[in-house]
Amino acid sequence: MKLRPERDEDWWEVEALFDLCFAPGREALSSYRLRDDVPPVGPLCLVARDDDGILGGAIRGWPVRIGAARAILLGPVAVHPTRQGEGLGGLLIRAQVAEAARQGWDRVMLVGDAPYYARFGFERLPDVRMPPPTNPDRVLGLALKPGAWSGIAGQVERDKD
Repeated sequence: MKLRPERDEDWWEVEALFDLCFAPGREALSSYRLRDDVPPVGPLCLVARDDDGILGGAIRGWPVRIGAARAILLGPVAVHPTRQGEGLGGLLIRAQVAEAARQGWDRVMLVGDAPYYARFGFERLPDVRMPPPTNPDRVLGLALKPGAWSGIAGQVERDKD
């Protein structure tokens, strides 16, 4: 698999992959309200294609705010069912996190399964609140610089800057 930034011509295929991998109505989730009218961070939106150009996985990243602090909201991330179990999801996550650090971001967050994302260093953010109806136990963060989540508390909001 080769990773590269998502291009405009990938959009429909990536959206179809997200539709395939997530339940109908995925855009009704609270995380999508944080993405409304906010462009993703281009260098953090990646696709994985095999040697034949077949899409195997994709990940996107969006800017959000918690008070004055900015963060990347990781996701969605999806791997085609025929490619699951090959480590592609981990490859996409690690690549996005590394690129976010290179781009100068201090922190990354997501809504997800803590046991799965702990392997990448994500921990529960007890003082950070996603819009309802998000389960607070699924709000996770990763500091890209030491102490980047220290003192960060409050409601996650859209970042239109």
